[in-house]
Amino acid sequence: MEISIEPWKKLIIHEVIEYKFDDWVKQIAFSSRTSGGGIPTMQWTNGIVFSAVNFPTTNVTVEEQLKGTLHWSSVSFAIKEKFEKQIVKENATINLVDVSVNEIFKELAQSLKSKSKFINDTIEKI
Repeated sequence: MEISIEPWKKLIIHEVIEYKFDDWVKQIAFSSRTSGGGIPTMQWTNGIVFSAVNFPTTNVTVEEQLKGTLHWSSVSFAIKEKFEKQIVKENATINLVDVSVNEIFKELAQSLKSKSKFINDTIEKI
């Protein structure tokens, strides 16, 4: 038996949306309250909190994946240098999950930080 591990070759993100962290938390808290839903969860990696939206699984997206290319519809992100398991704000709770062990997410965080409009504002506050 042969076992082959073939890492992804390419990640294509079709839209990147950056927020100031506090503004994004307020938006998520409001959305959570109005939908009557549970506790939202965001991913954190090396100073970036983010949420990705995948394309639906279709024959075309599966073909691309088999060639090693992932397509994400969008990634929303904000700078958050310090990891916390939970944020409680605006009468809402938001969970953060540290996904720093994932190599794709580490590279994504580095790329998003380099494109951030708010990185200097965040660093000055620390």
